[in-house]
Amino acid sequence: MTYKETVLFIGKCLTINQEKQNRILIEKELQKQQIDWDNVVKVSTGQFVFPALYCNLKKADFLKYLPEDLVEYMKHIADLNRERNEQIIAEAKEINSLLLENNITPIFLKGTGNLLEGLYEDIAERMVGDIDFIVSYTNYTKAAKILLEHKYEKVLKKDYSYPQFKHFDRLFKKDKIAAVEVHKELTLEGYHQEFNYKVISENTINIDEINVMNYPNQLSLSIIASQINDDGQYYKNISLRNAYDVFLLSQKTNSLKAIESYRILFAPLNNFLAICKFALQSDKIFYKQNKEAGEVILFFNKLLENKKFREKNHKRLKRKLAMKKRLNFVFQAFSRKENRSWIYHRVRDKEWQNEKLIQLGIRKPKPNL
Repeated sequence: MTYKETVLFIGKCLTINQEKQNRILIEKELQKQQIDWDNVVKVSTGQFVFPALYCNLKKADFLKYLPEDLVEYMKHIADLNRERNEQIIAEAKEINSLLLENNITPIFLKGTGNLLEGLYEDIAERMVGDIDFIVSYTNYTKAAKILLEHKYEKVLKKDYSYPQFKHFDRLFKKDKIAAVEVHKELTLEGYHQEFNYKVISENTINIDEINVMNYPNQLSLSIIASQINDDGQYYKNISLRNAYDVFLLSQKTNSLKAIESYRILFAPLNNFLAICKFALQSDKIFYKQNKEAGEVILFFNKLLENKKFREKNHKRLKRKLAMKKRLNFVFQAFSRKENRSWIYHRVRDKEWQNEKLIQLGIRKPKPNL
């Protein structure tokens, strides 16, 4: 199987319980016994949809077509992820209760919000990193302070912190499984006026005193997290984890209607929907068919088909975007005190100085003992 065949196979597998045509196509492919399972495991793991792949194949009763050792491995990973998510749900509920006691109402976001809302038939489907939630701007500092007072600590134990536009420094608690991010914004700077706390707080879903975003906003943030916050709009690739969330949310709300009111955000969100529809072959994902979306699909298809082009494009963009972000940060330092403070402390940081000397070849790294 080529990389393209593998991605499209996984994409269709994620929809087999809602898309009848994909179910028929996947079963025929499985019956041929010609699937390169090593590639499927590698790509689905890298895209954080390995448990979701297992859960969908299991529900469709297609595990009988897979090698037994692979099924056992998939089950093991799914069971581990389910246990982790149970702990994440419990921690999120504890945080919710703690903040409500202090008259702060958090709105849980992304994977954690989806778990709390019950988006997945099996909570093992979603791989979750941090517990993300947003609070009003006036409660932002207070919420972080409350967590710090209840044995949460900063993940990076430095005397100075990189200035964050979206959220407070990542926090963790020693007896808990997930890190926590307290948000005051949902997008990178430049997009926040269209999608922010005020926008999403006007229409939330409340489940047992836990607040999550409504379906259109959940769908929008699922795309924004990939397209805007992780620069997907430039790479024109796909995050299958985000695409799967978009697919599930498209069963609950019209995907095009969910984004059509945006001005700046519309194009990158619409382009992602176009890629999702192409990769997942779903009749339930809608987007505006325009010239830009068509060109994005063609580019995405080229990325899938040409490994050298894919790797060269990723490397070039990664370098370009990193340089652009560094320059923007330096330029902003002329008007932002927090940027100047970070630069000052950074260049005085002995660890950072040592790291740069090693990179320049002036100092040798210490051998691992």
